Amino acid sequence: MQLRIVSRSSPLAMWQAEHVQACLRAAHPGLDVSISGVTTTADRFLDQPLSALGGKGLFVKELEQELLDGNADLAVHSMKDVPVLLPEGLQLPVILKREDVRDAFISNRFGSLEELPHAARVGTSSLRRRSQLLALRPDLRVQELRGNVGTRLGRLDGGELDAVVLAAAGMERLGLGQRVRECLDTERMLPAIGQGALGIECRAGSQPWRALIDVLNDAPTAQCVLAERAVNRTLFGGCHVPIAGLARITAAGLELEALVGTLDGRRLLRDRILGAPAMAEQLGRELGERLLDQGAADILREIRHD
Repeated sequence: MQLRIVSRSSPLAMWQAEHVQACLRAAHPGLDVSISGVTTTADRFLDQPLSALGGKGLFVKELEQELLDGNADLAVHSMKDVPVLLPEGLQLPVILKREDVRDAFISNRFGSLEELPHAARVGTSSLRRRSQLLALRPDLRVQELRGNVGTRLGRLDGGELDAVVLAAAGMERLGLGQRVRECLDTERMLPAIGQGALGIECRAGSQPWRALIDVLNDAPTAQCVLAERAVNRTLFGGCHVPIAGLARITAAGLELEALVGTLDGRRLLRDRILGAPAMAEQLGRELGERLLDQGAADILREIRHD
């Protein structure tokens, strides 16, 4: 039996696909698993802000079409890039064990966010990071930064920026952890929904190979990601608005925290909820509704009309 994986062709995305390939081969010795790379629209138009192109959903849309067309069996995604509503006929049955959820501060001259001088230039393509960075340091000049990890680090190394903020998990996956000067704790910088987790998407319905991939699912991570995505769905949010969320399972239960902020960071709405892990989706909906009651709808409406 052969399983065909489709992935974005960026180095990090291919690492993720190869990681899933290796996990499947380890679980099922002799299994034939191939990978094909796709350069998505979002990867081609790097001179435009991601939000103007339609958000991170563009990173997965063309991969999903490959699944629907029958050209691939599986697509591997970073869960922070996956829209909360999947196309009809597709499903996300597997979420792998989560890695580091934090954002990473990277600079060649400064050891921490606090050490940056007044009006320092910080690069990020994330409106979520922009909002929280400016809440912490209103003096910063946050600049649009797109491209793969190597391209972003190249702009830093070329002197265009004083620092960049990227996902810690991505830096580790690419063997670049030594470049991280500081991992930003989640109290200061709440991560993107799904950050640090990989998901496997496939066609819905009975598939002869479904049991082969189910062994990679990590139930605690899947419950946490389900809760986080329920927050986003309730807020009618996408991947290109300043919404953050993080769920953890502890001895007390499933602890879920979420945030909505203005682009200038002057207003952050942040709340948390605790409940049973089995109620993950309901907890996400409840927390999203609480944020809406606190004014999140007005913030998100203003951003979408900008």
